[in-house]
Amino acid sequence: MTTQQETRPSAAAKPVRWAADAVATMREGARLRLDYSAQSLWSVDRMIERIRNEGAPFAAVEAVLRGFGAYAGEVIARQSDGEWWATGGDHWIRTPDGRLWDPIDEARRCFAGHGSLRLLCRDATSAQRRP
Repeated sequence: MTTQQETRPSAAAKPVRWAADAVATMREGARLRLDYSAQSLWSVDRMIERIRNEGAPFAAVEAVLRGFGAYAGEVIARQSDGEWWATGGDHWIRTPDGRLWDPIDEARRCFAGHGSLRLLCRDATSAQRRP
């Protein structure tokens, strides 16, 4: 008898890789350890703010922001038992309550000065704890 290995939905393949790349880049380049905890998103928000304050053009940091957003999505997925959904090249997290969250776009909003990955995670995961 063989056992079937449980795999994540195919929608998770790209964002999981982007998140892992962001973790490796921050560990190697910025000496910042990201551990997939909700608390680690404080550091990610601050890193995005630092990049914005340095005046980097969006086109130069778009892939980094995508990685940070995917990392936040992985944090949300792990904290809420959510899963990645994809359509038309866009990726979202669907939490068990059926709500969709867009952490990659939220990373872009952070760069524009109007968002927070930490707060997005708080909102997405606190929805799971409500009665």
